[in-house]
Amino acid sequence: MKIAINTDLQAVALQEQNILTDIELTLTQGSWTAIVGPNGAGKSTLLRAIAGLLPVQGRVDLLGRDLAQWPAKERARAMAWLGQNETSSNELRVYEVVMLGRLPHQAWLAPPSPADHAAVALAMQQTQSWDWRDRPLGQLSGGERQRVLLARALAVQARVLLMDEPLAHLDPPHQADWLELVRELIAAGVAVVSVLHELNMALQADTLVIMQGGQVSWHGAPKLVQTRAALQAVFDHRLHLVEVQGQWLSLPCAPAAAPAPASNVRPLKAQQD
Repeated sequence: MKIAINTDLQAVALQEQNILTDIELTLTQGSWTAIVGPNGAGKSTLLRAIAGLLPVQGRVDLLGRDLAQWPAKERARAMAWLGQNETSSNELRVYEVVMLGRLPHQAWLAPPSPADHAAVALAMQQTQSWDWRDRPLGQLSGGERQRVLLARALAVQARVLLMDEPLAHLDPPHQADWLELVRELIAAGVAVVSVLHELNMALQADTLVIMQGGQVSWHGAPKLVQTRAALQAVFDHRLHLVEVQGQWLSLPCAPAAAPAPASNVRPLKAQQD
């Protein structure tokens, strides 16, 4: 498989504090990688570094070329981005919001081309948002808004799609629709990279990047025993992983029983009626 993204990052810092260290990853085209880990592990920071949104010590290659050497517009055509809590003007019509995804393909101040309109229509149909095309964005629910912003990213028709918490605000049926869409994208050769808290969805990815403490603790397919062991470890073994009809599922579990009270601590007596 051709390489979509290759990282060799010595460090990524925020406010002069290293958030990521020693990140080496190779992600291929036509595959889906899910980045998972506990809160504060550095998942979103890694995705932003891959997208070129943060300065890094090291190098990120996009489609075999140093990301820093890509002209901005060309890079925006090759790699699409959906971030956490993305915003857009509430007064814009939904169709106009999705058309923003076509800006990398348009000349300065040029009107949208027939190809632009076709890409927008397809993206809105893929996210089931076409029926809202004339509504202001501010009139939509959180889940509807998320589907519109996903359509904006899809309208780019990029070879690499980065998504940070794309399932936020989506109900289970639309999460299933998102999963089907991801499978269609990777079948078409797109490299999909997503940060997910929904471990049951992440376990359906081709590979997991498991993070803890600003580093990658494991990178491998969910079917590997080592991958599942690493996933349980970063969540302090508070997960049960079970296989159902060939698919691994994650079930949260309570922490181990608390230790017995010290000998000098007396338990409270039950109140008598």
